[in-house]
Amino acid sequence: MFRDFNHKLIFRIVGGLLLFEGVFLLTAVFVAKIYKEEVISHFWITSAIAVSLGLLFYLIGKRASPVIGKREGSIIVTSIWLFFSFIGLLPYWLSGSIPSFTDAFFETMSGFTTTGASILNDIEALPKSMLYWRSMTQWIGGLGIIVISIALLPIFGFSTVQLFSAEATGPTKDKIHPKMSETAKRLLAIYIVLTVVETLLLVVAGMGWFDAINHSFTTMATGGFSTKQASVGYWSSPAIQYIIIFFMFFAGVNFSLFYFLIKWKISKIKENEELRFFALMVLVFTALISFSIFETSHFQSLSGVEKLFRDSLFTVVSMITTTGYGTVDYMLFSPVVWMLILIIMLTGASAGSTAGGMKLVRVLLVVKYAYYEFKRIIHPNAVFPVKYNSLIVRDDIITRVLAFIMLYILLIIIGSIILAFSGMGFMESLSGMITCISDVGPGLGSIGPATNFASIPDFSKWFLSFVMLIGRLEVFTVLIIFTPIFWKK
Repeated sequence: MFRDFNHKLIFRIVGGLLLFEGVFLLTAVFVAKIYKEEVISHFWITSAIAVSLGLLFYLIGKRASPVIGKREGSIIVTSIWLFFSFIGLLPYWLSGSIPSFTDAFFETMSGFTTTGASILNDIEALPKSMLYWRSMTQWIGGLGIIVISIALLPIFGFSTVQLFSAEATGPTKDKIHPKMSETAKRLLAIYIVLTVVETLLLVVAGMGWFDAINHSFTTMATGGFSTKQASVGYWSSPAIQYIIIFFMFFAGVNFSLFYFLIKWKISKIKENEELRFFALMVLVFTALISFSIFETSHFQSLSGVEKLFRDSLFTVVSMITTTGYGTVDYMLFSPVVWMLILIIMLTGASAGSTAGGMKLVRVLLVVKYAYYEFKRIIHPNAVFPVKYNSLIVRDDIITRVLAFIMLYILLIIIGSIILAFSGMGFMESLSGMITCISDVGPGLGSIGPATNFASIPDFSKWFLSFVMLIGRLEVFTVLIIFTPIFWKK
């Protein structure tokens, strides 16, 4: 027996969200008008398609029952990322900015999932409005299409808990308000404020308004798309690079902590173990990479040492927050640096942030669980409960965390084999899987920070696009749809 889904509600919600995409596309029309670009017609056409399809879907589900379950939540969240990507690629493809449909889909999915992997070999050649739309896809996907939509227009008349649970990241979710729509509004407000503040600081530091806005979009989304082929390395200004470092770090922090800071609930921040672990990881890996580079380099001034530290810190913060910006080509460093970078790509930053990866809270819980297992071996009759933020973590949460990490690693192994069969090299296959499932961007070898994904086979681009989606939606949300139990009563 197959389960009956609330199909009308699925259409209604997807349709409503597509209307948002149409509105966001109109902001690109405004940019194209400012710069008097011919591609303005392609944004009008794409916006009209998004709005028309959205209205059609919304009308199909007009009399839908407001009851929504976890299954409907998974279908809606997965399908909306696919719909947004297929519609969002049209300006690139129709205008010829990205002539290949496969490449246009890869670039758009990379945007909405905030991965930052690119196929563009001459970014500066794109019209300003295309660069803006490219950055906007990451800003939309950063906090989450669902969260943004719930906050802006609660018109659907159903419980949003299942949607938020399907899209939100991490095993723990801090509620900052009893009503989910109010939580979403507060998260969105924090997201917007941080974006505006970073933009202003970058302008003060010497970056132009257009570049500052775009980099603020992609920094707060931990996406990493830049308006320059050389990424942030285009600007040699230490001030610009340090500003971006700080805001990448902020974007990697659980956003609920910013709300607690505003409410002056300092104890909530002090007791957050994940934040302390995040800061420790950044410091330790920056020190290790700095030491590794220092050993193989010769410095004749303090400015050279400062640049070494800045490049190391920038690389670590960029990779652990899964932003993917670059100021240096880390492929020029020793292989030990590559290994360290792959590790922090896997871990990611905080749950409840815009970062990808496994999330540090999961890593922390597994480390604690393993430590207590050693203690149980020595003291078999003793009880050692795993605690997080001074609270006992339930066994079922530990089980889900272990299952998630095992599945995550298994997917990387299987995916690497598939990519190798498609014609990619070993280093590219392994790092390609890690960087795309963690939504980081650059990998190793021919897909490193100084190059991109343009030369990989088309099959690999479609496969990695799917991997980006799996990683962005925390693995289970997407993969559960492919299990028989999902479709049975």
